[in-house]
Amino acid sequence: MKEVKINDRLLQQAAEKGMDAFVGVFVDAITTAIGGSLNSHNMAELNADQITLLAYHYLHEEVMDGGFVQLIHNGLGAFIYKNPTGKAFRQWGIQELYQIINKSHRLYAKYHEEIERDCTDDEFMAMFEKYPEFDEFDDKFIENEEQFTGKIAHYIDEHIENFATITHE
Repeated sequence: MKEVKINDRLLQQAAEKGMDAFVGVFVDAITTAIGGSLNSHNMAELNADQITLLAYHYLHEEVMDGGFVQLIHNGLGAFIYKNPTGKAFRQWGIQELYQIINKSHRLYAKYHEEIERDCTDDEFMAMFEKYPEFDEFDDKFIENEEQFTGKIAHYIDEHIENFATITHE
């Protein structure tokens, strides 16, 4: 397992800034520990909670920027839908996020090959009109994003040792 370390002072400063900064400190530390980006080689060096946190980070970044269509187009659909990501969120107490992933999975299965193909910017933008079924899930995620991030922060705080070693250097 990769050792992920976070300085206590940095963690306290992030906690004072709010839940986004608190979660971000852990995401940044895990990302740094694996050399910058998650891949099939370094995934084995992380535990399930660390991988789930990175999954939430990628899901959050993509859906908040361009919805589930963008998430899938940018190649992250398989990571979210072909792994037990939804079930992990349910175990973390985020039932609503589990439901979004579970219910949108059929759309991923139906459309991912076409959405993942290389295309021009205009063709990509047209996908949002071509696949309006994803809008419901985009909206649910965006409406609940603050609640999801709050629950993620709470889970991290309650299981901090699963995410990083806190140092006092």
